[in-house]
Amino acid sequence: QVQLVESGGGLVQAGGSLRLSCAASGRTFNTMGWFRQAPGKEREFVAAINWSGANTYYADSVKARFTISRDNAKNTVYLQMNSLKPEDTAVYRCAARQGRLLTTTVAYDYWGQGTQVTVSS
Repeated sequence: QVQLVESGGGLVQAGGSLRLSCAASGRTFNTMGWFRQAPGKEREFVAAINWSGANTYYADSVKARFTISRDNAKNTVYLQMNSLKPEDTAVYRCAARQGRLLTTTVAYDYWGQGTQVTVSS
C-alpha cells in the first residue's frame, strides 16, 4: 500500500523558515512534488523534482525562496522554505507520480494528507 506522510509544518513569523518532509512507502516514484491550498483558493503547484534531482521546477511565487530536494535512500522528498510570507499560508501536500515531471494537479496519482503552514505577519 502506497503512503505519503508529510511532516514539518507549523507556525512561523514572516521572514522565517520551515522544512517540510514527505516520506513515501510502498513504492518509489520518478517524480515527487509539493502542492498547496489556502482557504477559499484552488490547490496550486509549488515545486517538483525528478528521480535524479537533476530536474526541478518551481512556481514563480516561490522561486529563489523554496528549494525541493530528495533522498532516494530514504524515499523522502523535502521542501526547504525560506523568507516565508503570510501569503504562503496553506495546507501543503506531497504528491507523487511515476511519469516525467509535470506541474498539474491531475497528473499526480498519489497524495499525502497534508501539513499546515501558517505564516504570521
